Amino acid sequence: MVTTAMASGTPGTSAVPFSSGSATQAGDTGAALVAKLGTARTAGSWIGADGRPVVAVTDAGAAATVKQAGAEPKMVSHSMNELKAATATLKAAPRVAGTAWAVDYKTNRVMVEADSTVSASDWSDLSRVAAGIGGFVQMQRSEGKFTTRLNGAQPILSTGGRCSAGFNVTNGTTDFILTAGHCGPANTIWFDEGQGNDQQVGTTIDTQFPGNDFSLIQYANGKAGDNADVVAIGNGQGVRITGAADPSVGEKVFRSGSTSGLHDGTVTALNATVNYPEGTVTGLIQTNVCAEPGDSGGPLFSNGIALGMTSGGSGDCTTGGVTFFQPVTRAMAALNVQLIVTKQAAAGQGATPAPSASANHSAIAPSAATPGSTAPVTGDDTSLVARLTDTRNIGPGLLVIGGSLIALVGTRFIRAEQDRKAYQRYYSATWG
Repeated sequence: MVTTAMASGTPGTSAVPFSSGSATQAGDTGAALVAKLGTARTAGSWIGADGRPVVAVTDAGAAATVKQAGAEPKMVSHSMNELKAATATLKAAPRVAGTAWAVDYKTNRVMVEADSTVSASDWSDLSRVAAGIGGFVQMQRSEGKFTTRLNGAQPILSTGGRCSAGFNVTNGTTDFILTAGHCGPANTIWFDEGQGNDQQVGTTIDTQFPGNDFSLIQYANGKAGDNADVVAIGNGQGVRITGAADPSVGEKVFRSGSTSGLHDGTVTALNATVNYPEGTVTGLIQTNVCAEPGDSGGPLFSNGIALGMTSGGSGDCTTGGVTFFQPVTRAMAALNVQLIVTKQAAAGQGATPAPSASANHSAIAPSAATPGSTAPVTGDDTSLVARLTDTRNIGPGLLVIGGSLIALVGTRFIRAEQDRKAYQRYYSATWG
């Protein structure tokens, strides 16, 4: 159940680019109120259980403005300026791999987490830094390890590993796959082993990791194929992607990946920082959605809106864990590409711009959120996504191959269903 925008959809429906820049809609939502009142008087916003925006405020005047706008104010002690200053201090401290931090809007704290690889000495040093900032910085340890969601190369003899495609995008002339940056450096060659074609799909032409975590794979033939707007969710079914936006804290979200399939959870923080062994990545979406090796690059979405691509985290889909995502809007802006959506979706957005996260989701109670409008995953689409996003195919996900014939031969052992399951079990066990 993978990851991208493939799709068989309504006959005669073709794909067009969608600009995330049009996905901003002003209004008295949490994000708009925060922008209006400023970071000295607010400390973030989130979606309440009833779907109403909640805004953290530091003074009575700001609370009155929020209430007048129809949102719920929550009085807090620390402004966003103070919280950001705390994260800046943490960033300036000596880097410790296996740590992560993010602002918890609901508790008005900065949460610092260290995984099982962090030594007692490093934990003590970081704790002293946190104590020097103030009591609103909370330290906690986790059982797992913060790693990228990339499979090891050994079983498939890959120089990079196996990832999941994210979304189909275009620059108006050429089509690309948007996925995680840690999946492979520039000039990485990608192959599709899904139907035994050993076909070269494309080449990574731009990548940012660490710092950010996104990359752009150019299709070998320059085109993603027809109906490239559906994300598969399993059993021959998919979800039609109609736009892109930034999520809100408290929002229910869904993730699809080539290893673990479709799972859901909640956005717990924004602008998270993770210190992976390979380097530090900032500006991430933090969630409690599970993910496993091979899910890297897979799409995060809700109600048909593209939100991000799987970066990394801890745990697995048996015990649970924390997963981080690269925001899709930030990646598209940096790469100067647009999401591919159907003509019908684009036409509808012509009259009413695709909603921003706050405008689109704040009126929806988290419990009522769905992946989006369903669409069948059928047909003879020749794009990478069309072949990979149908979980009935034996070979799940993208195979990142070093380009050698030996590596291609090595991938064949996972084509049998029994071997594929053993492959997944092995990596789930060794995830850490």
